[in-house]
Amino acid sequence: MRIDLHAHSNVSDGTDRPDDLVRRAGAAALDVVALTDHDTVDGWPAARGAAGPENVLVVPGVEISTRLRGAGVHVLGYLLDPAYPPLADELARVRGGRANRLTEMTLLLTKAGMPVDVADVLAVAGTASSIGRPHVADALVAKGYVADRAEAFTRLLSDGGPAYVPRYAPTTEATVRLVRDAGGVTVLAHPWGRGSRRVLDSPTIAALAKNGLAGIEVDHEDHDLADRAALRQIARTHGLVVTGSSDYHGTGKVGHTLGVNTTDPAEFERLLDLAHAAAAAAGRDVPQLGVA
Repeated sequence: MRIDLHAHSNVSDGTDRPDDLVRRAGAAALDVVALTDHDTVDGWPAARGAAGPENVLVVPGVEISTRLRGAGVHVLGYLLDPAYPPLADELARVRGGRANRLTEMTLLLTKAGMPVDVADVLAVAGTASSIGRPHVADALVAKGYVADRAEAFTRLLSDGGPAYVPRYAPTTEATVRLVRDAGGVTVLAHPWGRGSRRVLDSPTIAALAKNGLAGIEVDHEDHDLADRAALRQIARTHGLVVTGSSDYHGTGKVGHTLGVNTTDPAEFERLLDLAHAAAAAAGRDVPQLGVA
């Protein structure tokens, strides 16, 4: 089995519709793909609907933006009950924080000599439920200010850049507990990529595991071979599931093609078992998989 547990659609900052993403997963010879849009589950129904015709199992998930000691940490939640009110409310608050900073970001960009307004960002975001910096980057590309998203982030939008604006995010510990209470399981996304490396050492990961963390995304393009070996050892030490994923965004992120990294089937089964146990403990229903 070929299993990819981290992919994004245009419901957040990917470029494929959820059903098209599942079709691409089938074309990439994937047996399982997880839809993990940023801070939203709105793409689940369309992805599930495409699962049968494409002979792909779709795992419903979400990538939640969190903060840990001042650093951004992304948490992948799988098989959670999106109707659990505290979780639904928190995701709505995170999405609101994303949208509320758009005005300030566009004012900063305009001040820096790159006039852009919120309407430009919304135009490129289309029907996305979760709007973020990648959509601001797309607006900058559309206006010819930068060549691609990567340049927009490097020059302007990353933490410390001239157009960076912080936003609300729950703590990592609280998010792990919240997903657990919603009957789901959590995996740290690309823990040693970007800014989260400095806060996610072995003792911190051990503490998160005690709060209910289920796994670590070890095989990811942000991790070199040495990182992967070290993270794999941390996972073994703390009894955590090891996953591998593409972090696919369509044309929104180069070098992250579907299936570039995959999850071992035995680890996937462990994750499913933990999800069923979490749902039983929380008294929540396990969300329906898109069944191949």
